[in-house]
Amino acid sequence: QVQLVESGGGLVQAGGSLRLSCAASGRSAGTYAMGWFRQAPGKEREFVAALSWGGSRTFYADSVKGRFTISRDNSKTTVYLQMNSLKPEDTAVYSCAARRSFTVVGDWIREDDIDYWGQGTQVTVSS
Repeated sequence: QVQLVESGGGLVQAGGSLRLSCAASGRSAGTYAMGWFRQAPGKEREFVAALSWGGSRTFYADSVKGRFTISRDNSKTTVYLQMNSLKPEDTAVYSCAARRSFTVVGDWIREDDIDYWGQGTQVTVSS
């Protein structure tokens, strides 16, 4: 069992930055590919970014490319989402997810084989 706990959300003005963290704990916590998803009010949850176990491969949603960066620490148990140039449309609850394999971006977009989910952290971007 792996537990995922997000932190770092908050209120920021448009154009500002936030860094989200996702701490993984439990058996084999550092051996998973990790991703971030978000759900805005009244909308379905959507894929944001994913990172392979080793950190060498990434996927990003088109809406965040060039603005968001996913990374993980050397222990591989904490994953970060650096969010720059934030827009009001980035307002959402952001959740991290763990998956045994990295595979292809379509699997992340469809949320296939997600093993664990965090509870989420609220990000609000004011205009």
